[in-house]
Amino acid sequence: MGLIVDTRDQNFVLFEMLGLPSLLESERYGEHTVESIQMMLELANRIGMDEVLPAYQAGDRDGAKFEGGEITTPDSFKNLLRVMNESGLLVTAVKAEDGGIDLPHLVDVACRENFAFNMGFLLYPDAAIGAARLISSYGSELQKRQYMDPMIEGRWGGTMVLTEPAAGSDVGALLAKAVYQDDGTYRLSGSKIFITSGDSDLYENVVHPVLARVEGDPEGTRGISIFLVPKYRVNEDGSLGERNDLVVTGIEEKMGLHGSATCSMTFGDNGDCYAELLGEPRQGMKIMFQMMNGARIGMGLQGASTASAAYLHALDYARDRIQGDDITGTASGKVPIIKHPDVRRMLMEMKTTAEGLRALVYFCAYADDMTQISEGPEREQWQGIVDLIVPVVKAYGTDQGFRVTEAAIQVHGGYGYTAEFPVEQMMRDMKIGSIYEGTNGIQSLDLVGRKLSLGKGAHFMNLLGLMNATLEAHAENETLLDLTQALREAIRSLVEAAEHFRTSGKEGRPLAPIIKAYPFLELMGNVMLGWLHLWQAGIAHAALATEGDGEGQSSTLAWEAALARAAEDKETAFYVGKIQGALFYGRNVLPKTESLAKIIMNDDLSTMSIPDASFG
Repeated sequence: MGLIVDTRDQNFVLFEMLGLPSLLESERYGEHTVESIQMMLELANRIGMDEVLPAYQAGDRDGAKFEGGEITTPDSFKNLLRVMNESGLLVTAVKAEDGGIDLPHLVDVACRENFAFNMGFLLYPDAAIGAARLISSYGSELQKRQYMDPMIEGRWGGTMVLTEPAAGSDVGALLAKAVYQDDGTYRLSGSKIFITSGDSDLYENVVHPVLARVEGDPEGTRGISIFLVPKYRVNEDGSLGERNDLVVTGIEEKMGLHGSATCSMTFGDNGDCYAELLGEPRQGMKIMFQMMNGARIGMGLQGASTASAAYLHALDYARDRIQGDDITGTASGKVPIIKHPDVRRMLMEMKTTAEGLRALVYFCAYADDMTQISEGPEREQWQGIVDLIVPVVKAYGTDQGFRVTEAAIQVHGGYGYTAEFPVEQMMRDMKIGSIYEGTNGIQSLDLVGRKLSLGKGAHFMNLLGLMNATLEAHAENETLLDLTQALREAIRSLVEAAEHFRTSGKEGRPLAPIIKAYPFLELMGNVMLGWLHLWQAGIAHAALATEGDGEGQSSTLAWEAALARAAEDKETAFYVGKIQGALFYGRNVLPKTESLAKIIMNDDLSTMSIPDASFG
């Protein structure tokens, strides 16, 4: 099983739930085979365990340093980057014509789950690949050859330079300015903060896509363009020229991600910061959002990956840590803490959350792949589902991932609060997930304010249609009855809350969707995980019936036979675990959706009516 990814559950989601082989039958992904995919997954898991995990605590301990105007990264990161570049695992989603492997998005996230918990390292190559893909989509042929190629090869780094001290999340208020030159280039000036991977000693050069406003263009987001600003100017033959007029002024001391250099930077202090326009003028926000959407799915993957690693570390500890007596009286002497009811409760909450988040992120990637192999209305439906659920993947994924790390520390007890075990670092590193790439409050506003109404609500209805189809498929399953009933009620709560938002403006409550946006996102996340658990439980139940030759048996009898076999057979135990986990989720998490719906629909707007002075 390992300590990062439960590969059995991963294969279950890929092959038994989402039907990866059918994607490989399409013309778009037909050059890949199941065998080649399995080899890539095995390589990713091996490197994750042998290279990425050992570098995790070392990178945190050594940290990124800023001295004499230069940044140094942990030594463990330098070797890890070499290994990752050689493996090809950093470019699994990059198009083949750009130098990548061009795997389905579903396989890409499955590979990356083995690394995404180590964001202190991964943010360096991720930023580079993300910036390179922008150049692939919007750059000229010269820009692709000069900048993109060495970035894809892993020799050059990249960033995304958005945030300014005075503007924060209000990107339209930026002050960075670009002045057109007679040779078609620009000279850029301004200050930026919170620049992930703004500089390092990992790369020969760093290419910065920078948001700025061309002198004379309109205020607000519609006047923003995006520019390529290299750390070193590039000669015609591709060699590095003189240092550009940009300076790293410092790095942030952070709660977590200590190995990642989060930089403040100034451009054009001497009036000579060379910049090239990327794409067309005033397309900056459109271009940025291509990178942002992928980054938000990546943040959801960080939540899923960290949740998985935290759970598996806690499970490993709970099996080894001997403490206390068996309160059931079935064992004599001291027992592993996994025998204690409260520890088992925490482990079940962690397991069902981690497996649910894996299914959620993988389903989003699968839906994205379906947009690549479908046409016409079917493609529009899948694209609508992707657009709808990205805010949920990002916000729910990162918040729930953080909560799993908290539980992992609790399972470890006092040791979990020490640096001896990595779960405390997982919690520190995970917290940023709810803040960067658009705070989770912003994600909830995007979901409620924009995504629910896309296609006049058709995308939301399509998602509900998928959920209801799963419900109907298992309506007669006696074993899953508790879960199907709980999910049906939870979906009803979700629909009622969405309808409440739809009518709020007409009924004089225009602030209601804004104030209650985050509870709605949490409600939708809970319901989606309940649906995915039912989907998985149905597959597991069918597998157990086949495995046990249960033809002619009632659902209840087949289930009882499976429980008897589980103690002796790993495969049976896995499927039983899927069903029991799903039932646990239905009985212990889905009932919370009714409370969330009540909170959403109680029309309490007091947060806005209380005077500022009354806060204290």
